[in-house]
Amino acid sequence: MTVIAVFNQKGGVGKTTTVLNLAAALARRGRQPVGIDLDPQAQLGAVMGITAQTSDDSVYGLFQRNRSLGELIRKSASGVNVIPSHIELSKVDALHGKSYNVINKLNTSLLAEKAAIADRHWIIDCSPLVSVLSLNAIFACDCVIVPISADHLSMSGAMQIRKTLHALEQVLKRRVSRRYLLTRYDARRSMAKDILGMAQTEFGADVCRTYISENVSLAESPSVKKNIFEYAPSSRGAQDYDALLNELMVDGVIK
Repeated sequence: MTVIAVFNQKGGVGKTTTVLNLAAALARRGRQPVGIDLDPQAQLGAVMGITAQTSDDSVYGLFQRNRSLGELIRKSASGVNVIPSHIELSKVDALHGKSYNVINKLNTSLLAEKAAIADRHWIIDCSPLVSVLSLNAIFACDCVIVPISADHLSMSGAMQIRKTLHALEQVLKRRVSRRYLLTRYDARRSMAKDILGMAQTEFGADVCRTYISENVSLAESPSVKKNIFEYAPSSRGAQDYDALLNELMVDGVIK
């Protein structure tokens, strides 16, 4: 079982797109991925055609009713599993505080799922805020993927995450594995090359060798509730996410 959190402290960098298409790439290879929508905006579930009718049927049910992750899983039309979110999830901080048991709740539930089904991979779509929800994802994950769209604001968000992870390592007693993923990359733009150079200087070998290119099909596919492999399987976007999965598997991030 591998648990990956996709997180940047800036929105619009390709978090949901990466969760959706990395999970789809895994499913195409016969794996059992589950996307967890841990963002109250609930975009991951929406683009997969899955919405929670009540908050208890979303990941909020884990925090509010102690429901198991297994009973919250829904299968999308594409066959990829997802645990949807709900706007009520935004109340978790206020209702439950930031005790260790609350911050470790997702990890505890995932360990129980591992005991039941070991060959499942979990990919978490995080809120762009450092909150109880994103802390749950970091405590539970084996690796954090930080998407950086090729602009200075998303690079700034990635640098803030490095500080956050460094602070949390003193609590976790381990280095949190992380990969920085360039998204919306266009080699024709000088800014994209500048951001890539900055990322390589700042993060070194933690920068993914695969870049997700700027691609019309990637932008269009959510509007028809399809992942890139359903919508445009021969597109550059599909090739890039397949290459990303190859890289993560070769490097042992996904086992």
